[in-house]
Amino acid sequence: MTTAVAAPFRFFSLQVVRTRRLGPSLVRVTFGGPDLHAFHSDGRDQSLSLFLPHPGQPEPVVPLELGDGWWQGWRELPDDVRAVMRSYTLRALRRDPDEIDIDFALHGVEPGASVQAGPASRWAARAAAGDRVLLLGPAIADNRAIRFRPPEDTDLVVVWGDETAVPAASAIIEALPAGTRARVWLEVPHAGDVQDLVTEADAEITWLVKNETPETPRTPKTVEGSPMVLDTLRNAQLPPAERPYVWIAGESGCVKQLRRHFVRERGIDRRRVTFVGYWRSGVSEEQLRAEG
Repeated sequence: MTTAVAAPFRFFSLQVVRTRRLGPSLVRVTFGGPDLHAFHSDGRDQSLSLFLPHPGQPEPVVPLELGDGWWQGWRELPDDVRAVMRSYTLRALRRDPDEIDIDFALHGVEPGASVQAGPASRWAARAAAGDRVLLLGPAIADNRAIRFRPPEDTDLVVVWGDETAVPAASAIIEALPAGTRARVWLEVPHAGDVQDLVTEADAEITWLVKNETPETPRTPKTVEGSPMVLDTLRNAQLPPAERPYVWIAGESGCVKQLRRHFVRERGIDRRRVTFVGYWRSGVSEEQLRAEG
């Protein structure tokens, strides 16, 4: 079932085609379905809303029959019935057959984890071919949920992302044209999460690993950001550039601090800094949504 929602976005009814574990903290889920012929996106950090079923439900419960009133109807459903909604970014779109990849950061699913796994991590960790989901995504290739938009005169691209932003950052890096100068930092929990990224750009990619060994305590994230990341970027020597463009995404406290660093300390025009808080430490997506 499909329905138009605030065009150019609409619902897509999808099924899991396959899954692939990319590392201790990341799993790739490939989705397919007849609806995907109408899915279009030219963005590398395309935002999506994914609706997942609760354990025991054959499919996510969203009152699509209400048309434009689905949102209010969805909010009024009981907590244990209403589909779990989470925000993700598109990792890849392919045709013939129509498929999309979404990479899920897994938190709390490993044995002895210090944090409790959320519903999306639990779903992704056990996802199997045939599992059904709903996706609220774009029907128009150039849409407002694409944020990576470097000006045409950009002479240096700077990227930072934590594990929740690695999928979008990876897609951005892989799509950079030949000759583009790029400096990239990607933060992941474990060395096994590091990926080989192929790009035609002149890109220097640095992976920051928070847990070098099982005995190493995880670097805490607070509203002041990750000390490892802030110190690393403050001490980094960027290539000379007259018109740099910066894209930073991940935990909102860290993103806020990094934006201040690039604008205030490095003097980069704030209009050339794109910053996106994908999550906030200690706060669930439901709480963020309740805050407006």
